[in-house]
Amino acid sequence: MARDTPTSPEMTMSRSPAAPDAASAATGDPLTRSQRLDRLPFTRKHAKLLGASGIGWALDAMDVGLISFIIAALTVHWGISTADGSLIASAGFAGMALGASVGGLLADRIGRRSVFALTLLVYGLATGASALALGVGALIVLRFVVGLGLGAELPVASTLMSEFAPARIRGRVVVWLEAFWALGWILAALVGTFVAASGPTGWRWALAAGLVPALYSLVIRLGTPESVRFLETKGRFEEAEAVTRGFEEAAGIEPPSEPAGEAPSDGATAPSGCAAERVDADAVGVVPAADRVEDAGGIWSRALRGRTAGLWAVWFFINLAYYGAFIWIPTLLVDRGFDLTRSFTFTLIITLAQIPGYAAAAWLIEVLGRRWTLTVFLTGSALSAIGYGLADSEAQILVAGCLLSFFNLGAWGALYAIGPELYPTAVRGTGTGAAAAFGRLASIMAPFLVPVLVAAGGQVLAFGALALAFALAAAAAFTLPELRGRALAD
Repeated sequence: MARDTPTSPEMTMSRSPAAPDAASAATGDPLTRSQRLDRLPFTRKHAKLLGASGIGWALDAMDVGLISFIIAALTVHWGISTADGSLIASAGFAGMALGASVGGLLADRIGRRSVFALTLLVYGLATGASALALGVGALIVLRFVVGLGLGAELPVASTLMSEFAPARIRGRVVVWLEAFWALGWILAALVGTFVAASGPTGWRWALAAGLVPALYSLVIRLGTPESVRFLETKGRFEEAEAVTRGFEEAAGIEPPSEPAGEAPSDGATAPSGCAAERVDADAVGVVPAADRVEDAGGIWSRALRGRTAGLWAVWFFINLAYYGAFIWIPTLLVDRGFDLTRSFTFTLIITLAQIPGYAAAAWLIEVLGRRWTLTVFLTGSALSAIGYGLADSEAQILVAGCLLSFFNLGAWGALYAIGPELYPTAVRGTGTGAAAAFGRLASIMAPFLVPVLVAAGGQVLAFGALALAFALAAAAAFTLPELRGRALAD
């Protein structure tokens, strides 16, 4: 199938009889709303949606990243044990596992935008409340609640962005969204270094910053459009048409003169273009017959089970390796003899390497494709983990840590891009959320696994095991289908 190319803003509208099948759009027949969105250039409305979703994403990352600094600070100021630190981290990941699953289901039922805003509210309030915790037990409970919101937010935000991004650059746009994670981790490192490490109560002020997402949820709820594909599945055709026209107008493209029709009585999807209008577009992405998957039977139906199994495996192993490494890096640096401030400074430098990692992934994902980009970056993560485990000087720690950060976060960007493309609209939120939930099971295990491995064989054994997990994720990634440039399945 030909990949779609951008259509100029000067695109004209011409008269033609209506076509009953949207799949004929590439030959000049009326386009569906999804195809009308796919043929657009990247506009200010896309940028606004990316920014709004990205800020929420960054706040999520800040909260996840900050807990590693909080654990290190509490180890110094409260004298908590490694087991207590593991429980604090794992409680959040347990909440994320449940939140991702429930959030995905809710996104397919009440909408992507509503769930996105709700998740920000939940984890923002819970993080702010964590600042008042008087003991480890209270902190563990509140971290679980925080995790509920965090886990649901990520797959829902990536699904929403995927359903608006033009097909030819959809992967790149989702990697841009994931790149906001680096911003959040940098903020976490800054807050950890200059606030959490400032004194016995510094960690409380650091957590108090988590109230920001609760306020930002209002911005998301009021200023973000609902997914056109979701609106159509619920029969809300007038709303879907209004959103589609808004994006067309932002691109300087005149929308059809009449609103889209309603669904036919037999339940088939109605054509979204005006019956008397058609749009001339160059190779607008159309889902080929071989890629049209039904949602009957859900994400484990015959058509989807292979994709689901591969995606779940990638999510599981990348979570095990990523959180096993990055949750414990500040504490492991302290164990090597670095003081709290120096440990946090090293972590900040390592975190900065995420930015070029995302940039490289955003470029490669539309050049090499999703599968190869994900596989290459996971392989690089495995090699970097081996290097970090063997590092025995400050320079080696920084170089290996930066490489691990570069490759690992680039892999995350590719993973979030490929997930929503694997499923049709009716189960897209469920599919991405379920994969994230399964992966969070590994993130629950990781905080307990690393201390055991370190005790048994030092950091060489611990990071060798994490390297193996990255390698298994790379193998699973290569089993996923390549859907670069193709329209999302409806």
